[in-house]
Amino acid sequence: MFTCEEVASRYAVQVITVWDWIRKKKLSAIKIGREYRISEDDIKMFEDSRRTTNSIS
Repeated sequence: MFTCEEVASRYAVQVITVWDWIRKKKLSAIKIGREYRISEDDIKMFEDSRRTTNSIS
């Protein structure tokens, strides 16, 4: 599980951008208390949904 800060660092964006992705349901997350956690599977789905081309196997 990743924090919003870790996801922001991974994509070189501000934490508020990650919060916005979560609020707009672009990125799935689990809310624990006042904090969000993002799973590796949710990050993979987020990345796959934003691919500009299909990879050829």
